[in-house]
Amino acid sequence: MMKEIVFATHNAHKASEIRNILGDSVNVKTLTDINLFEEIPENGNTFEENSFIKADFVRARVGDFTMCIADDSGLMVEALDGAPGVFSARYAGEPADDKRNVAKLLDNLKGVENRRAKFVTVITALINDKSYSFRGEIEGVIIDECRGTNGFGYDPVFVPDGYDLTFAQLPSEVKNSISHRARAIRKFVDFINNL
Repeated sequence: MMKEIVFATHNAHKASEIRNILGDSVNVKTLTDINLFEEIPENGNTFEENSFIKADFVRARVGDFTMCIADDSGLMVEALDGAPGVFSARYAGEPADDKRNVAKLLDNLKGVENRRAKFVTVITALINDKSYSFRGEIEGVIIDECRGTNGFGYDPVFVPDGYDLTFAQLPSEVKNSISHRARAIRKFVDFINNL
């Protein structure tokens, strides 16, 4: 029997990435698919808190019988004391805008030698009355200018360790196999396959 999951996102990029990793054994529905358009609060101080808040918000609307998952992701830059962190999507203010966020990041890193950073994803799964969290990280460096057209967010300026290309230059199948989200999803998939 195919498992059904409601993924607490309207983000088509995230939904595509998780569907590619999960494959056909799981039917992933987004908030758009279930016609849930209420704004979900993201007022936590950590990726774990925001991920749980989002999953719990959706579960309260779809019922306990459905597995709900949510993620919170962001970029943490060493020289910026972990910023933009949980504010990654709205780093340059409202409304969220990838190009403005990247421009602000590059501006804040002008003249900074330490370009070390990591992408973090935390997935929270609410199953029956229990909450499970799965964390994935990938380390790398922030470069001085955008390169590549794939991906979204900070992908054009993030070069993962062991690669010479940004996330936005890598073929999506490569990025999807090594990304922070992929690492968290693999942990989640291993978990649900053993339920």
